[in-house]
Amino acid sequence: MKWRKTLMAAFLGMTMMTGSAFAQVSYQHVRNATGKLAYNDTVFLIDPMLAEKGRYEGFAGSFNSEVRNPKVDLPESKEDVLKNVDALIVTHTHLDHWDEVAQQFINKDIPVFVQDDKDATEIRKEGFRNVQVLDRDIEFQGVRLTRVEGTHGTEEMYANPAYSVLLGESMGVVFAAPGEKTTYLMGDTVWTARVDKTLQNRQPDILIMNTGYAKSICYNDSIIMGTEDVGRAATRMPKAKIVAVHMDAINHCTVSRKNMRDFVHSRKLDKQVAVPDDGQIINFDK
Repeated sequence: MKWRKTLMAAFLGMTMMTGSAFAQVSYQHVRNATGKLAYNDTVFLIDPMLAEKGRYEGFAGSFNSEVRNPKVDLPESKEDVLKNVDALIVTHTHLDHWDEVAQQFINKDIPVFVQDDKDATEIRKEGFRNVQVLDRDIEFQGVRLTRVEGTHGTEEMYANPAYSVLLGESMGVVFAAPGEKTTYLMGDTVWTARVDKTLQNRQPDILIMNTGYAKSICYNDSIIMGTEDVGRAATRMPKAKIVAVHMDAINHCTVSRKNMRDFVHSRKLDKQVAVPDDGQIINFDK
């Protein structure tokens, strides 16, 4: 259909390309939740999962658990993914956000920002020497990083002690710098009052949302956001640009890029919401 060909071009205030150059603020979607945010001349690699296609078994007890992960290869070499990266953001240590290939391949001296002491201890044991906990605002190369607590599932799920352990904790991060677009990386979370409060208080210009609507076989609800959450975000923040990711790469995600693009088009959100392909770069105009 013609609208599919023009969907990204209609996404005002952005320029899409597939090269490696970054604008002042840009986001390169790598795969699943892995991405490169270039912000204030600093490049953050988010949630690196660097395995080849099919390396891991599907998540037990989840939707389509017979499918191996990741479902697709990286769009470029691991070396290219790591090119020009200044620091890592690891929102939590689930396999689809921080895997053994990343742990083995990435330079152990790179700064790594994590949500809590538990994750910091785990990553230090993996050999990383410069791990910092975002237990307060931290400034890194002129970028202020603020942790936002995520909720990786519903209240019903967290009421189940065993499932609560599986879900664990997760975080989002707000990136801010003078003269730059405030960017809210939401991470693996469902919609909560805390998300609403962050949107209200920080008024982000850019939202990066994990929207694959990942599900287990035990609950009807998802452990992350989906199409309706993108619609809600667009309503709450009509001037913000939204990037929807975390689709088409992991077995338990039930919303595909096609599903999301169809939803975006049906809600006439083509100018506000981007659903990038793996490897695609989005440049945000000043």
